[in-house]
Amino acid sequence: MRRVLVSLCVVVAAVTTGCADGGDGGDGRAQQDRSPRPRALTWQQELRVADAQQRLTRQCMNRQGFTYREDRGLTLRESRPVRYVQDDVAWARTYGYGGRIEAKSLRVRERNPNGTYLQSLSPSRRAAFDAALDGGDGARMLTASLPGGGETRKRLGGCTQEAERALYGDPAEWYRTGKIATGLSALYGEELMKDRHLTAAVRAWSRCMKRAGRPYEDPRAAREAVRVNTGRLGAARADEAFAAERRTAVADATCARETSLRAVATARETYHLDRLRDRFGKDIDTYRHLGQRAYDRAVRIVPERD
Repeated sequence: MRRVLVSLCVVVAAVTTGCADGGDGGDGRAQQDRSPRPRALTWQQELRVADAQQRLTRQCMNRQGFTYREDRGLTLRESRPVRYVQDDVAWARTYGYGGRIEAKSLRVRERNPNGTYLQSLSPSRRAAFDAALDGGDGARMLTASLPGGGETRKRLGGCTQEAERALYGDPAEWYRTGKIATGLSALYGEELMKDRHLTAAVRAWSRCMKRAGRPYEDPRAAREAVRVNTGRLGAARADEAFAAERRTAVADATCARETSLRAVATARETYHLDRLRDRFGKDIDTYRHLGQRAYDRAVRIVPERD
């Protein structure tokens, strides 16, 4: 169901890539001399950077003689990510957990005009399209190690490389540090979910939900129950299912606010992440710095979504 069921290791927005400042493990002079750490992008800023990358890619593909359509199928409010802790009551009252937004997004992807356009091309033109977009089979391969072990690879070339270079300056460094910064939950996630401060806040949330007539152990259980109920009711009773989804989501968000679950989750995730700063702090800061650079450039390329 949309981005609701993201890894529970990342319980709140932007903590993995944007932890709060903690101790530097050194003396006071080192802390005083160090410049402020770059801040993580908000989800709105991340979306604008993604839109700017699409705009740059389209312009590049057009210069290569190809049609390329930008995907802006969702509004700004619809694009809001739903995470483990959801405490926006007004949003929940309108969108529930985002079930209908996910369905809308799926329809947009299925009708992707770029895919339709690509299928209309001859085999040789399709190969040329691929080469123009990301370098094709002969493109450079980027490799990044994951904090939890293993590695991931990405093909980079063509207009994708051109757009990323225009935004980030160094696409390879952006990719490498991004996989580290966004993958650190693999190292602390299990410990975080057992953190006594967080579990106490979740129990308080659960008691609040029980008083509201929704006896769920944690937010994941509430959302899973909604998913099951939606599937059980089916398309013929979609409106009924969505009304139930919204009621549960509103209760969830209301209880999250009343128990300060987001504040607790943010603080505890920051605590666990900061314990990894001696190993990964430089990569986190580099990733955030490159992201801020990209956003500063993106605002000159595309407007924010409506």
